[in-house]
Amino acid sequence: MLELKYFERSDFQQLIDWIETQEFLMQWGGPNFNFPLDEKQLEKYIEHANGKDSTSLVYSVVEKESGKVIGHISLGRIDRANRSARVGKVLVGDKSVRGKGAGKQMMNEILKVAFDELTLHRVSLGVFDFNASAIACYEKAGFVKEGLLRDARKMGDEYWSLWEMSVFEGEWKK
Repeated sequence: MLELKYFERSDFQQLIDWIETQEFLMQWGGPNFNFPLDEKQLEKYIEHANGKDSTSLVYSVVEKESGKVIGHISLGRIDRANRSARVGKVLVGDKSVRGKGAGKQMMNEILKVAFDELTLHRVSLGVFDFNASAIACYEKAGFVKEGLLRDARKMGDEYWSLWEMSVFEGEWKK
Protein backbone atom coordinates (compact mmCIF):
# COMPACT_ATOMS: atom_id res chain seq x y z
CA MET A 1 0.00 0.00 0.00
CA LEU A 2 1.09 3.51 -0.79
CA GLU A 3 0.38 6.86 0.84
CA LEU A 4 1.02 10.46 -0.15
CA LYS A 5 2.97 12.81 2.09
CA TYR A 6 3.84 16.41 1.36
CA PHE A 7 7.10 16.74 -0.60
CA GLU A 8 9.69 18.49 1.58
CA ARG A 9 13.30 19.61 1.40
CA SER A 10 14.39 16.30 2.91
CA ASP A 11 12.99 14.61 -0.24
CA PHE A 12 14.89 16.80 -2.72
CA GLN A 13 18.03 14.69 -3.13
CA GLN A 14 16.10 11.47 -3.75
CA LEU A 15 14.14 13.13 -6.56
CA ILE A 16 17.27 14.73 -8.03
CA ASP A 17 18.95 11.30 -8.05
CA TRP A 18 16.04 9.77 -10.01
CA ILE A 19 16.23 12.37 -12.82
CA GLU A 20 19.30 11.22 -14.75
CA THR A 21 18.81 12.76 -18.22
CA GLN A 22 17.39 15.85 -19.88
CA GLU A 23 14.88 13.65 -21.74
CA PHE A 24 13.69 12.03 -18.52
CA LEU A 25 13.36 15.46 -16.87
CA MET A 26 11.11 16.60 -19.76
CA GLN A 27 9.03 13.43 -19.46
CA TRP A 28 8.61 13.90 -15.72
CA GLY A 29 8.49 17.65 -15.30
CA GLY A 30 7.54 19.08 -18.67
CA PRO A 31 9.05 22.45 -19.61
CA ASN A 32 9.03 23.74 -15.99
CA PHE A 33 12.53 22.55 -15.08
CA ASN A 34 16.04 22.78 -16.52
CA PHE A 35 18.54 19.93 -16.53
CA PRO A 36 20.19 19.11 -14.27
CA LEU A 37 17.44 19.34 -11.67
CA ASP A 38 18.71 21.05 -8.51
CA GLU A 39 17.58 22.20 -5.07
CA LYS A 40 17.04 25.80 -6.19
CA GLN A 41 14.47 24.69 -8.80
CA LEU A 42 12.76 22.42 -6.27
CA GLU A 43 12.60 25.27 -3.70
CA LYS A 44 10.72 27.36 -6.27
CA TYR A 45 8.50 24.37 -7.15
CA ILE A 46 7.23 24.00 -3.56
CA GLU A 47 7.37 27.70 -2.59
CA HIS A 48 3.59 28.24 -2.64
CA ALA A 49 2.50 24.58 -2.53
CA ASN A 50 0.76 22.50 0.12
CA GLY A 51 -1.11 25.27 1.92
CA LYS A 52 -4.84 25.40 2.64
CA ASP A 53 -5.58 27.58 -0.39
CA SER A 54 -2.61 26.59 -2.56
CA THR A 55 -3.07 26.04 -6.26
CA SER A 56 -0.68 23.09 -6.10
CA LEU A 57 -0.20 20.09 -3.83
CA VAL A 58 3.13 18.29 -4.18
CA TYR A 59 3.70 14.82 -2.76
CA SER A 60 6.26 12.14 -2.17
CA VAL A 61 4.83 8.66 -2.58
CA VAL A 62 5.65 6.44 0.39
CA GLU A 63 5.43 2.67 0.76
CA LYS A 64 3.42 2.36 3.99
CA GLU A 65 5.06 -0.84 5.22
CA SER A 66 8.70 0.21 4.80
CA GLY A 67 8.32 4.00 5.00
CA LYS A 68 10.45 4.18 1.85
CA VAL A 69 9.86 6.99 -0.69
CA ILE A 70 9.24 5.28 -4.04
CA GLY A 71 7.84 8.10 -6.16
CA HIS A 72 6.49 11.58 -6.69
CA ILE A 73 3.21 13.15 -7.87
CA SER A 74 1.52 16.54 -7.85
CA LEU A 75 -1.89 18.09 -8.27
CA GLY A 76 -1.48 21.51 -9.83
CA ARG A 77 -3.53 24.29 -11.41
CA ILE A 78 -6.13 23.77 -8.68
CA ASP A 79 -9.07 25.96 -9.66
CA ARG A 80 -11.66 25.87 -6.90
CA ALA A 81 -14.15 28.09 -8.80
CA ASN A 82 -14.23 25.74 -11.80
CA ARG A 83 -13.56 22.66 -9.64
CA SER A 84 -10.66 21.45 -11.76
CA ALA A 85 -6.99 20.55 -11.42
CA ARG A 86 -4.16 18.87 -13.28
CA VAL A 87 -2.11 15.84 -12.27
CA GLY A 88 1.57 16.21 -13.05
CA LYS A 89 5.08 15.17 -12.16
CA VAL A 90 4.07 11.50 -11.95
CA LEU A 91 7.09 9.33 -11.24
CA VAL A 92 7.61 5.83 -9.92
CA GLY A 93 11.23 6.58 -9.14
CA ASP A 94 12.20 3.34 -7.45
CA LYS A 95 12.89 1.00 -10.39
CA SER A 96 12.32 -2.08 -8.19
CA VAL A 97 8.59 -1.27 -7.82
CA ARG A 98 7.88 -0.36 -11.45
CA GLY A 99 5.42 -2.57 -13.29
CA LYS A 100 3.79 -3.76 -10.06
CA GLY A 101 0.77 -1.44 -9.89
CA ALA A 102 2.39 1.45 -8.02
CA GLY A 103 1.39 3.92 -10.73
CA LYS A 104 -2.27 2.93 -10.51
CA GLN A 105 -2.17 3.21 -6.69
CA MET A 106 -0.55 6.65 -6.96
CA MET A 107 -3.26 7.81 -9.38
CA ASN A 108 -5.95 6.44 -7.08
CA GLU A 109 -4.49 8.33 -4.10
CA ILE A 110 -4.17 11.64 -5.99
CA LEU A 111 -7.73 11.28 -7.34
CA LYS A 112 -8.99 10.71 -3.77
CA VAL A 113 -7.42 14.07 -2.88
CA ALA A 114 -8.95 15.72 -5.97
CA PHE A 115 -12.46 14.29 -5.79
CA ASP A 116 -13.00 13.37 -2.12
CA GLU A 117 -11.05 16.09 -0.29
CA LEU A 118 -11.18 19.02 -2.74
CA THR A 119 -14.54 17.97 -4.28
CA LEU A 120 -13.33 18.77 -7.78
CA HIS A 121 -15.31 17.93 -10.92
CA ARG A 122 -12.54 17.48 -13.53
CA VAL A 123 -8.92 16.37 -13.38
CA SER A 124 -6.68 16.49 -16.44
CA LEU A 125 -3.12 15.51 -17.35
CA GLY A 126 -0.75 15.46 -20.29
CA VAL A 127 1.35 12.46 -21.30
CA PHE A 128 3.77 12.01 -24.19
CA ASP A 129 2.33 9.76 -26.88
CA PHE A 130 5.28 7.32 -26.75
CA ASN A 131 4.77 6.60 -23.02
CA ALA A 132 2.53 3.56 -23.52
CA SER A 133 2.84 2.24 -19.95
CA ALA A 134 1.80 5.60 -18.46
CA ILE A 135 -1.13 5.93 -20.90
CA ALA A 136 -2.33 2.43 -19.96
CA CYS A 137 -2.02 3.30 -16.26
CA TYR A 138 -4.01 6.51 -16.66
CA GLU A 139 -6.73 4.75 -18.65
CA LYS A 140 -7.03 2.11 -15.90
CA ALA A 141 -7.50 4.99 -13.42
CA GLY A 142 -10.42 6.27 -15.54
CA PHE A 143 -8.75 8.93 -17.69
CA VAL A 144 -9.98 9.38 -21.26
CA LYS A 145 -7.96 10.74 -24.18
CA GLU A 146 -9.35 14.12 -25.26
CA GLY A 147 -6.92 14.98 -28.01
CA LEU A 148 -3.36 14.86 -29.25
CA LEU A 149 -1.26 18.00 -29.09
CA ARG A 150 1.02 17.32 -32.03
CA ASP A 151 4.70 18.28 -31.72
CA ALA A 152 3.97 20.02 -28.41
CA ARG A 153 7.51 19.92 -26.97
CA LYS A 154 10.93 20.22 -28.61
CA MET A 155 13.56 17.84 -27.30
CA GLY A 156 16.91 18.11 -29.02
CA ASP A 157 16.28 17.85 -32.76
CA GLU A 158 12.87 16.20 -32.47
CA TYR A 159 9.38 17.09 -31.35
CA TRP A 160 7.24 15.13 -28.90
CA SER A 161 3.45 14.92 -29.12
CA LEU A 162 1.31 15.01 -26.00
CA TRP A 163 -2.01 13.31 -25.23
CA GLU A 164 -4.39 15.46 -23.23
CA MET A 165 -6.48 13.25 -20.91
CA SER A 166 -9.12 13.86 -18.24
CA VAL A 167 -11.47 12.16 -15.81
CA PHE A 168 -14.65 13.53 -14.21
CA GLU A 169 -15.77 12.90 -10.63
CA GLY A 170 -18.72 10.75 -11.77
CA GLU A 171 -16.52 8.60 -14.01
CA TRP A 172 -13.99 8.05 -11.23
CA LYS A 173 -16.54 7.18 -8.56
CA LYS A 174 -18.01 4.34 -10.68
